[in-house]
Amino acid sequence: MSKLKTRHIYTSESVSEGHPDKVCDQISDAILDACLEQDEHAHVGCETAVGPNLVVNLGEISCKNWKKINPQMIARNVVEDIGYDDPSEGFSYDTFNYVCAIHKQSENIERGVDRGPIENQGAGDQGMMFGYASNATPQLMPAPIMFAHSLLEELTRIRKEKVIEYLRPDSKAQVSVLHEDGKAVKITTVVISHQTRDVPLKRIRKDLIDVAHNVLDKTGLLTNRTEFFINPTGKFVIGGPCGDAGVTGRKIIVDSYGGVGSHGGGAFSGKDPSKVDRSAAYYARYAAKNIVAAKLADKCEIQIAYAIGVAKPLSINVSTYDTGKIDDDKIARILMDGKIFDFRPAMMIKDLGLTAPKGWIYRKSCNYGHFGRNGFPWEKTDRVKDLRETAGLK
Repeated sequence: MSKLKTRHIYTSESVSEGHPDKVCDQISDAILDACLEQDEHAHVGCETAVGPNLVVNLGEISCKNWKKINPQMIARNVVEDIGYDDPSEGFSYDTFNYVCAIHKQSENIERGVDRGPIENQGAGDQGMMFGYASNATPQLMPAPIMFAHSLLEELTRIRKEKVIEYLRPDSKAQVSVLHEDGKAVKITTVVISHQTRDVPLKRIRKDLIDVAHNVLDKTGLLTNRTEFFINPTGKFVIGGPCGDAGVTGRKIIVDSYGGVGSHGGGAFSGKDPSKVDRSAAYYARYAAKNIVAAKLADKCEIQIAYAIGVAKPLSINVSTYDTGKIDDDKIARILMDGKIFDFRPAMMIKDLGLTAPKGWIYRKSCNYGHFGRNGFPWEKTDRVKDLRETAGLK
């Protein structure tokens, strides 16, 4: 008797760079970029909040040349680049009110992070971080989140190039994918909510369904039964910070794996890499992706735990969801010995060049996922050979 196939539908969403929370992520990371340009050892915990005609920055920053940095100007440049340029909409780069309440990092935290030789640099906080990879897509990412990101990347291009002139910056996309035995077999629903000028809904729905087909037809997973929900409330004209307040770090699932796997709860944006919320999550993705690329497993989730001020991770846990070619505890031991991947904060930063980025900046990581995109050092698969040799695989 043949085995019955297991079937499930999984849904993930993405949000555009004009979403209020993403406006905040980008401002926070643009300030981080400016700090690291002045001082590669800057300690940054920068938060942003936005509302109608308002941007607020607060948090803790220690940077040698802080006086050379103008956070208000950075915020205005980011908002202009996103496309909020119409004062009549209630939020525009040239009219919003700005408040800054940034202060120096606590000496208590600084004492735990900066201590002695660089290899002894302590973690900037306690907590657990996760990395994940799967062979479901060429990017070694889950399919639903990659499809949702792709939709919004294309819609952003179309908006900024004025191909569809009535589109405004705030938008969301959601894609549901049917899986059989863990493999994506078809897209069941597509949801797009996009801020627009006040134009007929019929026109919006036709245009955006056409865009969705242009993006998703190449997956081979759209069918004549795929349902499309475009601006399902009927009207989305009031958007951005006027439609919803925004805060840094509220889109942690969008930023990671779309809900697949686990999440430790820490956000990425506005944090320098001494904060393991960011650097360890990036490094765990790096390790998990190399493990899957090396064919040690079809899926891999890694959990890393830290204590503030302590360099060596407290624990490393590996789960391959019963897809591993070797035991999970053997993979964990390979990671724990530090010969291929060194999870001490200073070593992760050095390994990935996180304080002196070349050809990329943190603000670029904010939109359309921190993972599964080319150009970021944690997406390299340069440890495949070492992993296979250490695991004893030919």
